[in-house]
Amino acid sequence: MAANIYDIGDVVRCTGTITASGTAVDPGTVLAKYRNPAGSVTTLTYGVDAALVKDAAGIYRFDISILTEGVYYYRIEGTGTNATAQEGSFLVRGSQLD
Repeated sequence: MAANIYDIGDVVRCTGTITASGTAVDPGTVLAKYRNPAGSVTTLTYGVDAALVKDAAGIYRFDISILTEGVYYYRIEGTGTNATAQEGSFLVRGSQLD
């Protein structure tokens, strides 16, 4: 499987690192957002939504259960102190057996 290409039924882990001067740091607030191919946007807030997990200082992750084919976009952003953001995307292909 090529990088950033997944299949329906996969669970994709999205990770982001908040840095200041090259060092991983925690911001004031951390949000994670993702948009599925239908255009629906889901927003997670660290400390409120258990799905957004802190692995270490400045390193956050969440999983997306893939239900439809198309392109998914995601963003992890820190606001307030040490504000920054990272974005990414991945492609989900449909089954060749359907």
